[in-house]
Amino acid sequence: MTSLSESLSMFTDRVMDCIKTKKKIMVLTHMDCDGLTSGSIIGKALIRAGANCTIRSSMEFSLKVAKSLSKDGRDLHIITDLGGGFASDIDRELGERWMVLDHHHIPETEMDNERVINSWKFGVDGGVDVCAGGMAYLAAEYMDKDNSDLSPLAIVAALGDRQDQGEKRSLTGKNKEISKTAEDLGLLEVDMDLLLYGRETRPIADALAYTSQPYIKGVTWERGACATLLKNAGIEIKKSGRWRVPAELTQDEKVAIIDAIAKYAPGPGITEAMTEIIGHTYTLTGEESGSFLRDCREFGTMLNSCGRIGKPGVGMAVSMGDRDAMLSVAEETLREYKSRIREYMNIISNDRWRITTHDYTVMVNAEGVVPETMSGTIASMISGSPKYNGKIIILRTSGSENTIKFSARKAQGCAVPVSLSELLQKGTECFGGMSGGHDMAAGARIDKEKLDDFLDHLEANVNNIQGNNTPQSE
Repeated sequence: MTSLSESLSMFTDRVMDCIKTKKKIMVLTHMDCDGLTSGSIIGKALIRAGANCTIRSSMEFSLKVAKSLSKDGRDLHIITDLGGGFASDIDRELGERWMVLDHHHIPETEMDNERVINSWKFGVDGGVDVCAGGMAYLAAEYMDKDNSDLSPLAIVAALGDRQDQGEKRSLTGKNKEISKTAEDLGLLEVDMDLLLYGRETRPIADALAYTSQPYIKGVTWERGACATLLKNAGIEIKKSGRWRVPAELTQDEKVAIIDAIAKYAPGPGITEAMTEIIGHTYTLTGEESGSFLRDCREFGTMLNSCGRIGKPGVGMAVSMGDRDAMLSVAEETLREYKSRIREYMNIISNDRWRITTHDYTVMVNAEGVVPETMSGTIASMISGSPKYNGKIIILRTSGSENTIKFSARKAQGCAVPVSLSELLQKGTECFGGMSGGHDMAAGARIDKEKLDDFLDHLEANVNNIQGNNTPQSE
């Protein structure tokens, strides 16, 4: 098997040959944060090298997508954050006119395919140590060392893909190496702080209310409750007629806020949730103070919002440097995204029949409420709730063409010995459909008529691992 360096060299040779012979290149990427950043990184590197290229996004990969690529007239297709498990289909449709840069689990049959440049082939854990954005960055940096200035985008990708799984929400593996590159270039600052959403842009009460990881019932989305909580904790939220932002909090004030939340929302998992709210922060020094792009996690949320509600081009434009009209559109998109999340979470929380808790899983029926493009987002939100610590969240919702879309997430502290990607893959192998993902997060799509069989498969393979359990309605 070739090494990562050899694979990146092959990638560079293929790309440069296309550029020299003026051939057309298509970059196809996923629509989430990791996808938009990885597509932007490769797109930026290609443009700098003088390539004739087009970039587009897709909600997922399928045989239908592969067939469409075969008819688009491009000479080379670079697929990022997509395509795992479809190598044989792509080979059949495109011959040798393609390459994949990805980090999702792939079948053994793809390990020897030189056009699949996947982290797992090189002993790198694609679940936590590198994402598609990181793989795209490694390829771009191999093409030209000057592309090292794209390293901050790879950090946005990793955080947007929730790969901050190290101690105190830090990055590990290749992500940490890329972070160090960005720091050495003076493009990134890494500190320890409260992980409040909008650290440099939002009033403190808003920042606390809109912090969704962890999700704390009675605090998350409840601005009025947050304002009361802060007032009772003695936190001055306004100074000289101006709202203070979290970046202005003193160390004593931060401790007071943590204590106040613990008292305000006591219950199972709250102690773990409070430790989760303190961790590593990643700040882009090149972005203006007060911009929602300055904090890498907030940047990532913006990109997810663009992809999830149908405006991936906006997110990609901002990622590639547009700070004019597209920035305003992105900000409005982010507000709409947050509003939708709040609406969906409120419905699921109020419709108690939608959530069924087992010993090891929480089954969420979001059909008729959550669109399939938002299923992963809402599953991640629910997994952040302290009450579900240690469990697996499995959310389903209605999909296109009479299908059911599943999104699975492991909550904080989950030690159930099941890989979510393998769990869903085995299910789709038995009952048809598509799946992909990692140990901690995965997704699947099945035909609606197979729903009962698929649910039985999940129950047999997760809920009964250590004996029978008794489901409890929320």
